[in-house]
Amino acid sequence: MGADLDNLMFFKQTADRLFGSDYRLSAFGIGKSQMAFLTLAALIGGNVRVGLEDSLYIGKGELATSNAEQVAKIRRIIEELGMEVATPAEARQTLQLKGGDRVEF
Repeated sequence: MGADLDNLMFFKQTADRLFGSDYRLSAFGIGKSQMAFLTLAALIGGNVRVGLEDSLYIGKGELATSNAEQVAKIRRIIEELGMEVATPAEARQTLQLKGGDRVEF
């Protein structure tokens, strides 16, 4: 599915119809629409992720310097819209992953 806002809304509406509230929406956007796509995903209740593997840019015509720069930007957007960002520990618990004390990075 392309990183198009209409596609994301169709995807969400279809999931709602098929699964009710028994699913977890997660999204990532590839290319120039990454931040807009992820902002909408967050607004409709989804989880988001960013990374240089999906987009090399931080803004129009501006290359990102790191994954951390992209994370900081989407976090700032989400928090400015009044939503909360999960801590690494909360994300690990939600996804049933190893604790931070059990990884070597």
